Amino acid sequence: MDMFMFGNLGKIRQKLLLLFLLIGLLLSPVLLFKPVPALASSFDLGEPVNAPENLNPVITHFLEEIPPRYYAIMKIQDLQNLIQQGDLVLIDVREPSEYAFGHIPTAINIPLRSLTQNIDQIPQDRPVVLYCTTGYRTAMGVMALELLGYQNVRGFPPSIQGWKAAGQLLETVL
Repeated sequence: MDMFMFGNLGKIRQKLLLLFLLIGLLLSPVLLFKPVPALASSFDLGEPVNAPENLNPVITHFLEEIPPRYYAIMKIQDLQNLIQQGDLVLIDVREPSEYAFGHIPTAINIPLRSLTQNIDQIPQDRPVVLYCTTGYRTAMGVMALELLGYQNVRGFPPSIQGWKAAGQLLETVL
């Protein structure tokens, strides 16, 4: 997990945040497979949400049906090719201080926490790739944009660490 995510929060707040993240991850499959209006009406009526007893087969089926490279660009060369084509919107979802210290050339900075407030900067008609330090924030950002209806978004799991390890140049902001 990115160290920058917690900053100077106390240990109790860190544990609470982790608990909320785990709860969110556990609820994600339910939300993905249950229409939102049905959920809203169930909550309004105080009725329990019906979810499959065992989500493993549902999740396994979902994961097995994902086409190769659907959510991710795994190779440095593939990302470089997309950048050279000139149509790519490359988004660094790290904090501004991380971005200023070094980012992939052509990337714009939209921190994960402000992704939805800056949705007007994220086109739906061009390829969009997100990256961060290790891939954790990237995964959350891709999932958030997918839930908002974006079908043109992929992550770059090697992230900035993989880019640097491959000897690629970084741009800095002074």
